[in-house]
Formats: sequence, C-alpha cells, structure tokens
Amino acid sequence: MLPGSGYTNGYLPHGSSEKRIGLSPRERFRRGSRSSRDSRSGHGFRVSGQERPRCTEFDMAYFQSYSHVGIHEEMIKDRVRTETYRAAILQHQSSIAGKVVVDVGCGTGILSIFCALAGAKRVYAVDASEIAVQDVEIEEEVDVIISEWMGYMLLYESMLGSVITARDRWLKPGGLILPSHATLYMAPITHSERYSESIDFWRNVYGIDMSAMLPLAKQCAFEEPCVETITGENVLTWPFVVKHVDCYTVTIQELESITTRYRFTSMMQAPFHGFAFWFDVEFSGPAIFPANIHGYSPPVASSDTYSPGSSQRKKRSKSNEALVLSTAPEDPPTHWQQTLIYFYDPIEVKQDQVIEGSITLSQSKENPRFLNIHLEYASGGRSFVKESVMR
Repeated sequence: MLPGSGYTNGYLPHGSSEKRIGLSPRERFRRGSRSSRDSRSGHGFRVSGQERPRCTEFDMAYFQSYSHVGIHEEMIKDRVRTETYRAAILQHQSSIAGKVVVDVGCGTGILSIFCALAGAKRVYAVDASEIAVQDVEIEEEVDVIISEWMGYMLLYESMLGSVITARDRWLKPGGLILPSHATLYMAPITHSERYSESIDFWRNVYGIDMSAMLPLAKQCAFEEPCVETITGENVLTWPFVVKHVDCYTVTIQELESITTRYRFTSMMQAPFHGFAFWFDVEFSGPAIFPANIHGYSPPVASSDTYSPGSSQRKKRSKSNEALVLSTAPEDPPTHWQQTLIYFYDPIEVKQDQVIEGSITLSQSKENPRFLNIHLEYASGGRSFVKESVMR
C-alpha cells in the first residue's frame, strides 16, 4: 500500500502510469563527468586516418570537462586507485616489458608513464579531450590495453565501450587487458542520519514546523542517485552481484541494457532507506576457460549464499594472485565512493525479512552516457517501482 500523502516512498505501484513532475536538482557534489572519452560511437579516442563519428553537444561538453586539470588531479590523488594500478602494472611487468601498450582514456598519462617505467617498448597514450594535444596513429597490433574506465556505479558514462573497441581493433590474441574483470554489487542500506539531515530538518526549523516542505525536500534530496560514502554498518545484508564483466569477452551490445533479479534477507531490524551500489575490478590475465568463451557469464548467487570475506572482493597480496581494486563500504574510501538510491520514505524491515525484486540498468536514449535505473522492490507484502536517471 502507498502512503496517502500525495507522494510515494520513491516508488510507483505496479501498473501505475503516474509520473513525477518537478525539479531535478543536482545540488549534491558530483564531479561533472567521470571519464574523458566517448564509448558509444566515437569510442573515446582520437586516431588519425580513421573515420570519426559525429560528436553530439553532449560529447563536446563531456570532453571539455576533462580538459580541466582539477579532475585529473582528484583521480591521481586517489591513492587506492592509482597505487593499485601501479601495483598491477608491476605485477604484470613480464607481459609489459618490451611490448606495445595502449592506454585508453589516458588523461594526464600517469598510467602510460607507469607502463613505460615497467619497460614497455612503446605506449600509445590516447584521449579524446583537449588534455591530449595531438592525434594518435596506431598502425600495429598491441600486446596490452590499460584503461581506468570505471564510472560511478561502474557503468555510468559508458566508458567501457572504448576499451571494447580498442580490444577488437588492436589487441593481439592472448593479449593483456588491465583491469581484466569487473563486478557491480548492490545491497539494501539503512541511513537514518542522512535521512534526518535532509528530511526531518524541516519538521523543526528554528522552532517553526515547515513540514509542508517535506514532499519537495524528499524529491530534491532523493529523486536522483546520490554519490556518497557509507560504511559497512549501513549495509543490511550481504551484497548481490548485479553484473560481472569479463573485459576479454564483453560486447558493447551486452552493456546497453542489463537486467537481473535479486533476493536479500535482512540481518537486522532497521529502517530500510534504499540501496547502495559499488564495484570492484580485478587485474588478471585471460583465463583459458571458460572466460575466453565469447558470451560466457558466470553464475550469480543470491546474497543469501554470498560468502563474507570472499576472495574476489579483497586485494590479494600474493604475487601469483590478481590484485583487486574495491570501492566497497568496508574498504578504504575512493573518489568513486558508493552510489545510493534512496526511497522517499523508509520501510521498516525485521530481521530475516526477505527483500526481493529486479533491477534494470540501461543507457539513456537522451544521452548514452546517462544511466537509466529501473528498480522493482517487494517486501512485507508490498511492491513498488522506482525509476531514476544518473546524469
């Protein structure tokens, strides 16, 4: 059942055609764009002698945003990000030394420099923004592709398509891709402090009841996904794998729309405020099987069978094991933080109460860099739908 106050708890009931109309505020901090290259048609790099696709106004603004050094400074100063990449390059030095490397979306070129210091014979540092001052000619196959393509919620801004295009165009059979695999997770969260700061504040403003502002306050605060930092204490269950990506086999078409069903069991009684999303990426070589079989997708278990401390979510230290860069709430913070989708009103859940539904992530028709999110949720006999766009 829906509240009778004229707004929903962030959801539309099944079968409803109701649309919310109003502001789409973006007052929370978000660093404009997360990656400086196109992945839909232009695939994010300038290459001489090749036909260039038409750039839209979105593309031009996108590339321009990455001409500013401040964005690159923020990413480089993310020590978890940058040091993990450097460690991965050194771990795979035997595959890089004396070889040809392409850095897709190189920005200032820090990863290209790391590869050169690791002994690469030649490094093509490629970027579509004006941070790069000349076009690149690649007239040979390459041994290694490296790229920091991950956006908020992993897939925001569709940068991975740039890597796929470079892979299909230039990578030698058996070549190395760094990172090699990525996994997007989701989990229900409780976050009473955040809700109180944004919503309950209006119930007593210097002694004045301004509760009439609540519907607008909820819309302004929670209509769109929020990029914030939470801790493991905010998470109600073990996480669920939304999408596993094998960079050796994934296709651009596969990323246009992703749908999966989820099922959680709450580990505590608490107000359920929404869902958090985060990701990790792994730096390993191509597997002999089954990952190199085109179209292979590993089985996905529900959160009930997720093993805490799973090795895929921790940074390994042994030299013969893959490094993992994690943005999980319990791991050291990164500039990606976590992506949160809040409900307009929390739902009280009991310990062991089941939370289930489905999620669809799709590239926006308005701008392929945007991410459409269609979230269905059911618990305690109630079913809702929330739709939002990550812009």
